[in-house]
Formats: sequence, structure tokens, C-alpha cells
Amino acid sequence: MTSPIDIEGGGTSVVVDGEPEPKKKPEEQQLVGRSPGQLMWIRFRRDRAGVISACVVIFFFVIGLAAPLISKLYGKNPYTVYADERPELFDSAGVPLQPNGGISGEFWFGLEPGNGYDVFTKLLYGIRNSLMISLAVTVATVVTGILLGVAAGYLGGKPDFWISRLVDFLLAFPAQLFFIASMPVVVSLFVSPRDETPVYVRVVALIAVQWVLGWMSLARILRGTTLALREREFIEAAKVSGAPPGRIIRKEILPNVVTPILVQSTYMLPNFVTAEAGLSFLGVGIVEPTPDWGQMFSKASTELVMQNDITYMFFPGISMIIFIVAFNLLGDSVRDAFDPKSER
Repeated sequence: MTSPIDIEGGGTSVVVDGEPEPKKKPEEQQLVGRSPGQLMWIRFRRDRAGVISACVVIFFFVIGLAAPLISKLYGKNPYTVYADERPELFDSAGVPLQPNGGISGEFWFGLEPGNGYDVFTKLLYGIRNSLMISLAVTVATVVTGILLGVAAGYLGGKPDFWISRLVDFLLAFPAQLFFIASMPVVVSLFVSPRDETPVYVRVVALIAVQWVLGWMSLARILRGTTLALREREFIEAAKVSGAPPGRIIRKEILPNVVTPILVQSTYMLPNFVTAEAGLSFLGVGIVEPTPDWGQMFSKASTELVMQNDITYMFFPGISMIIFIVAFNLLGDSVRDAFDPKSER
């Protein structure tokens, strides 16, 4: 015999054979009616390392976007040659007279030996340029990986064969050597070797070169995921209902491959940051006077800086380490939030 009884705090509880039905746990009540995205967000917020890493990554993007405003408030820019405008701050070799590279209340991170650029504003603009280039490469590679990977997995047959062979062919290229060798070639397509190369040409070349060999890993992952999805019942039901392939891909396939797309994107962007910095370090990426993260490493490795201002390497080095570690931890947290059964 069952009967409802009032319980303290409002509501009713069903009595079965004289004993009330146990109340649900608060965790079970919270999970009722939540979408996969909401559950992922709840799990991510509980990951302290992930939240801190996300805040660090957002901080870097904010200071990069706000670099012109910060520079204006600071009263300096990364293009002023203080070795010419303020020669009293440097010795005959172009080294700042004050210790630690001229760090002071006027120049927070000191002055660059040689030309005498302000290190603080140069670092801000270097972060801005490197992150914007790497973000553009990431967006281009993700879009390409989605288009070709999902198309190969869903269509099968000849499209799958030719896309898979293209992926195999491009994966055979050594990426770093290809980047170094192809950058001058790509730049020469737009500008004569006798002319000075505009900054936008180098930026476009950096994006294009990294994009060409950057999309294959994501495409392979999405192809395998799509191959498994197209055999599921809800895909077969959509086909039987007469839905065209484009609609099935947009409405049924893409919502189910969001997880690998987000996880892979969080791993790809820091890789592109280091690749872009490496190209600038080797002199085939961004060059002076345009600030760049990798270019600052290149400057720090010169004999003049190594012997006279070892602290110059500290600022770009520590900032890049913090950014890369934070973004990798963010990628792990995103993966764990989507798949709580995974282990780090």
C-alpha cells in the first residue's frame, strides 16, 4: 500500500509498505535535464588547474589585444630607437649603462642592447603578433581538417581514397624543414628578392606555410570518428527520411565531433606558437623592426646580448614557457571535461 506524506521543507514522499522512498542525492538531482555541454562545463569548473590555465591563456590574449592601449598609457612604443634618441643611456658598444639591461622605473623591462628598443612594449607587441598569427593558422587548419576529414569519413569511396592519400603524402614531409625551406620561396612569389618585403607578406606566408602541413592530424581523427558515426542508427534514420548529405553532416555529424575538434585545437595552437617563434628565430619569419616572440629569442642569442645583458632572455623566455604550459594544461582539462573516464 502506498500513500503520499508531507516531509519537512515542503513536497511529498511516497510511502511503500510503511517506509518512505529514499530521497535522491543532490548530485543526481543536479544532473537531471542537463545537456552534454552543461555537464562538460560543470566538470571543467571543478578542475582547478584547468580554470587557472584558462585564466592565464585569456590574460595573454587580453594583453596582446590591448598592447596599443598599454603602450599608450606606458608612454613608449616598440619602434623608438633609444640608442639614437637617448645616447646617454648607452655605452660606446650600445649596451645600457644601468645594471640588468637598464631596468628602472622609466623602462620597466630595460632596454635592448644595440638599437635600444624598449623591452616591455616590444614583448607586448611580440606576444600580440605571435598569437594573432598562430590563431589564424589554427582557424585555417581546423576548418580544413573539418571539411576534408568529415567529407572523407561520410562519403567514403573515391573521395575517402584520394583525401587519405593526400594526407599520407603530406605527412611524409618533415614539417620544420619544409617551413624553413618554403618560407623564402613563398615570399618571393609576392615580392622581388631585390625589394624590401612588407610585413603583411611575411605574415601571409607564415600562415600559408604552416597551414599546408597543419591540418592532416585533425582530418585523420575526424575521418575515423565520422566512419564510426555514419553506421549509427540515427544517421540511418536520417538517410531513410530523405535528408540530403549536407544536412546530415551539419545536423547529425558535426555536433558529435565537437569534442575532438576542441581538444585538438587546444593542442594545435601552442604548437603553432612555437613553430612561428622558431621561424622568426631562424630569420625566415618576422624580422625587425616588427616585434615578435621568436625574434626576441634570436636577439637574445647574439654575442652582444649574451655577454652584456643576460636578463634580456628572461622576459620572452618565462612568458612563453608560462603560456605553453598553461595552454597544454587547458587542453588536458578540456579533454577530461568531455571524457571524465580518461586519465592524465
